[in-house]
Amino acid sequence: MNKIGLIIKREYLTRVRKRSFLIMTFLGPLLMAAMYIIPIMLALNSGSSSQNMRIAVVDESHWFEDSFKSNEQRTFVNMPGQPIDSVKEMVKTGVFDMALYVPPTQLNIPSNAVVYSIRQVPMEMETYISSVMQKEIEDQKLMAKGVDPEIVSAVKTSVNLSVMRMDEKGNEKETFTQVQFTLGIVLALLVYMFIIFFGGQVMQGVSEEKTNRIIEVIISSVKPFQLMMGKIIGVSLVALTQFVLWILLTGVLYVGFSAFVGLSNPEILSQGTLMSQEITSTDIVNNENVQNILQIVHSIDFGTIIVSFLVFFILGYLLYATLYAAIGSLVDNNTDSQQFTLPVTVPLMVAIISSFYIVNNPDGALSVWLSMIPFTSPISMMVRIPFGVPIWQIVVSVLLLAATFVLMTWLAAKIYRTGILMYGKKLSYKEIFKWLKYK
Repeated sequence: MNKIGLIIKREYLTRVRKRSFLIMTFLGPLLMAAMYIIPIMLALNSGSSSQNMRIAVVDESHWFEDSFKSNEQRTFVNMPGQPIDSVKEMVKTGVFDMALYVPPTQLNIPSNAVVYSIRQVPMEMETYISSVMQKEIEDQKLMAKGVDPEIVSAVKTSVNLSVMRMDEKGNEKETFTQVQFTLGIVLALLVYMFIIFFGGQVMQGVSEEKTNRIIEVIISSVKPFQLMMGKIIGVSLVALTQFVLWILLTGVLYVGFSAFVGLSNPEILSQGTLMSQEITSTDIVNNENVQNILQIVHSIDFGTIIVSFLVFFILGYLLYATLYAAIGSLVDNNTDSQQFTLPVTVPLMVAIISSFYIVNNPDGALSVWLSMIPFTSPISMMVRIPFGVPIWQIVVSVLLLAATFVLMTWLAAKIYRTGILMYGKKLSYKEIFKWLKYK
């Protein structure tokens, strides 16, 4: 055990001291925190810009002269009879931010319009102009048919559909399918990338030591199994360290931002007192977009997701790392490793491709089976977790994954102890199967 500990220490310290490890450790939390912070900041700032955009309207069709309404963010100025070229010059000189030109129609209904601007036209402005023109045209068509547009508007109804998930005890919890869809895919990709990246490090490390003949010196001091397990556990601790730091740093950014804008103080949220900087809790309480974002965030069971991610990632990594270590012992260079890595990566690819089916039917038979099969469960189960998975299925999946890891470790050790000392020979699967028969 002391020898395994020394190998683990060496593998761990060698990797955590690399510049790439430090960069990704701090860059990862920033990216994850940005997924929470940026939408809230955009929601707070949407519709609250201090700049008032001035839009000149040259409507030669005379359909929309009184349709566009001004507010604090935009001011529409009708300029009947003005040539569009002179109005465009006003845009160039800064008198107007943009000009909306509706050309004279050849038929009864205008078919197009043009916006001229020096700067990029905000998408919100494009949407507003299009919707106003579309509604005006629809109203005119309805009146031409003898239908009152107000009656049609009164008939139009929007439905707010909420999805409530009930457990066996009858407890209800609102769920957001699109968020669960996205979260499931993201978690699956994270597990896939972690397994491929850190498993590849194990294979590369074994292959390099074998190629440099360092392995012959190491094997004289430790058993092949001790060396293999030391490498696997050492790299797994590197991955675990990085992930834990990601959680802690992301949590610090989340709590810090929440405290800054008052999202973590119920008293401030209820009373609407003044906040720091230019953001007030009144803005937050009254901003429907922010409230929707917070409701979505609070609907996510981060505790279950984090614990499940750690368990399935660690066991999934250990399972595949043993296979990658065995592959590294078989080859002398990365080119030769392709024929052996393909069968190992196929189950991972199947799990990733199947993820898009699982998110649409997380309780289907195929989804359940993929989350139980050990070679696909680390990815497939993480896709299902955000949708809610029965505890017994998670327990069974973990037990099967752990048992498969033990079995694969035993088989990989047989390959490792023989292959690590083989040089300059092209190995076949038939010969490898013979090694597995040896005691």
